[in-house]
Amino acid sequence: MPSKARPHSTVTLTTDFGLADHFVGVMKGVILGICPDARIVDITHECRAFDIAGAAFTLAQAYRYFPPKTVHVVVVDPGVGTKRRPILVEAAGQLFVGPDNGVFGAILSREAHRVRAISNHKYLLEPVSQTFHGRDIFAPVAAHLAKGIAPGGIGKPVRDYFLSQSLKPERLNGVWTGTVLAVDRFGNIVTNFLASDFSKAFAGAFEIAVGGRRITRLASNYEQPGLFAIVGSSGHIEISTRQGSAAKLLGILPGAPVKLKA
Repeated sequence: MPSKARPHSTVTLTTDFGLADHFVGVMKGVILGICPDARIVDITHECRAFDIAGAAFTLAQAYRYFPPKTVHVVVVDPGVGTKRRPILVEAAGQLFVGPDNGVFGAILSREAHRVRAISNHKYLLEPVSQTFHGRDIFAPVAAHLAKGIAPGGIGKPVRDYFLSQSLKPERLNGVWTGTVLAVDRFGNIVTNFLASDFSKAFAGAFEIAVGGRRITRLASNYEQPGLFAIVGSSGHIEISTRQGSAAKLLGILPGAPVKLKA
């Protein structure tokens, strides 16, 4: 008979490693070596290199669709080998493992949570490399959690964890200033304007300024001419163009400013 799934048997991976190198495969090997019953799901390995805010956005779009007790591993970690801590976050009935650098910012801002410093070396791969904590810290910790180790065995709670600055738009002199959170593979520009927070603004006349252009139209689908705003599946306002890349057209990268007048 096949073995029964363990209490935390689903492990997700979100990284900026890409698939050309061995990194992702090695992390999976570590997880399966410790917890053979683990079901590993790749959220993505194509996060923009070093883009912590983008990884936080990606995780925020994904975690709610996974079952309780899922273990999420995030490795977008430009500070690997520095004094930044590895942490375990308990939130929304799930577990999150990764660096204390802001990748869990969206989770910490929207969910009740407990944060633990990963400090029990019993659950690490020794010796721990200075450059591959995904293999030596995050993957083995996630695997032990998937195998049933209680979070309390990983480390003690901490309160001085990193809280990234609010990504909510700010208003000054009647103009809302926001930012580009992400650009998807189709070139849609995802802003930090949540449609639900600006329903009145987008119900009337508005103007979005981004990349030197002004957008005044809210479309209901992507089959529209020219540049337009649209409510994406994330609930955020996107800037798009029909069957083309709005990001390339405007020369936009994540972090670019976006202004809204309404």
